[in-house]
Amino acid sequence: MIWTLLVGLVVGALAKFLMPGKDPGGIIITMLLGVAGALLAGFVGNQLGWYREGDAAGFVASVIGAVILLAIYRAFIGRRRQIPSH
Repeated sequence: MIWTLLVGLVVGALAKFLMPGKDPGGIIITMLLGVAGALLAGFVGNQLGWYREGDAAGFVASVIGAVILLAIYRAFIGRRRQIPSH
């Protein structure tokens, strides 16, 4: 579990490095982003036949998954900030 969180932190930090910009959230969000990116990459890879059931996604695939989730996160947060509140 601790190893998963540490790898998630590295993957999330690398995703944020590859997509520079202002992101809300600190170390916890970065860690969750990396873990979720790895899960996304594993799910997609399994569906496409790249990984067998139970196989973990590779490091590069995890980073790509985290970058995709970061882009979605930024789009959602950016849209939410542009809507004026009444």
